[in-house]
This record gives sequence, structure tokens and C-alpha cells, in this order.
Amino acid sequence: MSDQPTHDRPSHRREPRDRAIVGAVVLAVCSALLLALVAARWRPLMDLDGAVARGAHGPAVRDHALTHALRVLSDWVWDPLTMRLLCVVAVVWLVWRRSMWWTAMWLATTVAVSAVVQQALKAAVGRPRPHWSDPVAVARYAAFPSGHAMTATVVCGLLLWLLHRYGAARPVRRTALAVAVVSVLGVGLTRVWLGVHWLSDVVGGWLLGALLVAVAVAVLEGRTRTGARSPRR
Repeated sequence: MSDQPTHDRPSHRREPRDRAIVGAVVLAVCSALLLALVAARWRPLMDLDGAVARGAHGPAVRDHALTHALRVLSDWVWDPLTMRLLCVVAVVWLVWRRSMWWTAMWLATTVAVSAVVQQALKAAVGRPRPHWSDPVAVARYAAFPSGHAMTATVVCGLLLWLLHRYGAARPVRRTALAVAVVSVLGVGLTRVWLGVHWLSDVVGGWLLGALLVAVAVAVLEGRTRTGARSPRR
């Protein structure tokens, strides 16, 4: 198998790349706007974050069983390390297919860039996490953006695109989509429930993660188009 998609491509093959570019522009605008509001500590947004955090913290303290289950999901199942290990497995499989080395490098590089962007923004914004006298969980580093939400979005988004691009069976794609949606939404909600992130941190992680996926897809599709137009020897 090569880096070219296995399914037949229609004549309007530029559409996936064009859609990815449009999506990237929209997501970039939304991400920049949210980042500006968080950095400026826009009062309506801060009030909303505080209200959501307080509304979740009381039930989290009282419902020990549910909170423990969500901690397991957040700290083990949907943890950034788990997501990156899943990416490593996918990279190893792509490299093992030999002719898909460029796609493997594309996948690994995008996930690595996501980690760098995430930590750089945390350091630049320096937003404090929610503080509680009776915390149910603790977390390190600054709050914005949520690393859990961003990493899950990037890894799940890239893997879903690869399944679509290389013609995985429809039941496989549908199952993967369901798992990805539950994972991305679920990890974001667990971070708010556990009181270690504000709601806007999670939304920022989702937006930035989706932005990186859109940019990565545009790059991959652009390379495929360029390769297809190159003369064959």
C-alpha cells in the first residue's frame, strides 16, 4: 500500500483540501477570538466559567462513585499519554506497511506539534486553574487550553481522517466515529466536573485541536495532489 488513498478519487479531488482550508480559517478565527477573551479576562466569559465550575463542583464532591469513575476515565482512558500511545501504535502500523512512511511521519509530527503548541499557550496565557478548599482532583501547569481536550481532538481527528482516506469499511468508520465523539466530548466534560479546568479551557482545547487537524489534513491532501500531478518515470 502506498501513501495514495486506496479508494477511487473523483475528478473534483481538490475538494477535501479546500474544505480543510476553509475549516482551518474558521477555526483559527474562533480560536483567536476565544484566546483573546481569555487573555483579557473578559468579564462575561469569566462569570460563565465560574458559574459552570461552581455548579459542577458541588455534585462532584457529593457523588464519590461517579467522580471516581470520571477520574479513571480522565486520568487513564482519555489521558494525553494514552492518546499519544494510541498514535504511536498507528505510526508503527503505518511504518510497518513500509510504503506509508510519509503518512506515519505526518501523523507523528502533527501530534508532536500539538503538544508544543499546547504547552506554549499555557505558558503564554498563564491562566490559573479553579481553586477549591475541598478539591476532588489536582492538575499541574496553567489552565488554558485543556491539554486533555486538545490531545484527544487531535489524535481522534487524525485517526478518523486516515480511516476515511484509506477506505476503511463503513462499520469500522462508524464505530470509530462514535468512540471518538464520546472520547473527545467525554474528556472535556470530565475536566470540568473534576474542577481542574474552566469550561472555556475545554472549548479552547477542542477548537485548537480541530484547527491542527484541519491544517494537517490540508497539508496531506496538498501533498497527495502534488504527487498525483508529478510526471511518472
